[in-house]
Amino acid sequence: MTSGERRSAAGSTAARAARARSRRAEPPPVVAISVGCPSGVGPEVAVAGAASVAGVRCVLVGDEATLRRAARLVRVAARRLVVVDGRAAVDRLAPGEIGLWAGSTRLSRPSAFGRPEAEDGAAQLAWIDEATDLVRGGVAAALVTGPASKHAIATSGAPGSADFLGHTEHLGRRLRAREVTMAFASGKLVTALVTTHLPLRDVPDAVSPREVARAAVWLARLLADLGREAPRVAVAALNPHAGEGGLLGDEERARIAPGIRLAARRLARSGPAAELSGPVGAETAFRLAASGALDGVVAMYHDQATIPCKLLGFGEAVNVTLGLPIVRTSVDHGTAYDRAGTGGADARGMREAIALAARLAAAR
Repeated sequence: MTSGERRSAAGSTAARAARARSRRAEPPPVVAISVGCPSGVGPEVAVAGAASVAGVRCVLVGDEATLRRAARLVRVAARRLVVVDGRAAVDRLAPGEIGLWAGSTRLSRPSAFGRPEAEDGAAQLAWIDEATDLVRGGVAAALVTGPASKHAIATSGAPGSADFLGHTEHLGRRLRAREVTMAFASGKLVTALVTTHLPLRDVPDAVSPREVARAAVWLARLLADLGREAPRVAVAALNPHAGEGGLLGDEERARIAPGIRLAARRLARSGPAAELSGPVGAETAFRLAASGALDGVVAMYHDQATIPCKLLGFGEAVNVTLGLPIVRTSVDHGTAYDRAGTGGADARGMREAIALAARLAAAR
């Protein structure tokens, strides 16, 4: 080895060592968590999840008294819950401590387990917006949302609540995102949706080439962020047997196939490289994905995606909103009013959502 080569090798080694020191010096990422409906299991899984995820600092956005009650139910020591009122206070959180955001909307009285009232619905919406603002303001790197009640929010009378259909649609409007895509990710299945919270009778008219392309492109990007190289993505059909050549419907030929071609052109221009196929009968697409022959599936409507997700990964699947200017993940379950207050709610989904949020924030 020449002297120049030795100097180059030494320089490369020093650079790698410096990068390693820099990574070690980086503080754990901060995740803001809106805790969901105070009458449901959201506060319990939020506290339990935040208490059990290593390498992430969690800031809970919700009513302090409700969260301290939840901590008692899930046996998390009260000393671990620390009120924080700004970025400096968040940065001072010690390992094992959980931040309670001081600016969270307060409830006037304890919520009744399983029986949400108008104040509970209004508070849920406020906590979503307050946690979102923590990410927008740089206090947190990512947003995680707990299980909320769409009905309680929509009927609460709070400003903007009447139009609430779900986190995905609300955050898209609030953050003025041009394209928003609902996706679900677990170790066994990753899927993105063309339509979200629509009555089934409205789905065929909502499936268009542009919307199919949107979901396919964002799914490919999510898979790339998760480490899949040249992800293999199948686009599911809407009708049985992919329409049987038009006998059982023409959406595959008129809308879905053109959407796949449009997605291929978009990915060719801006990446990532991906292998698209379809329209494929939904039962075939999800079976192949479950077997590992595909990396992801584009679903046409809500239950087409969530049924296989919950069969294959219930308690572990994470809801991801793609296309936002921030990272947002969520648990893939509801308020579970029948289990609220028991302390027995399964916090695996919250743990997975927190971990994935931190991972996606790092990928950005």
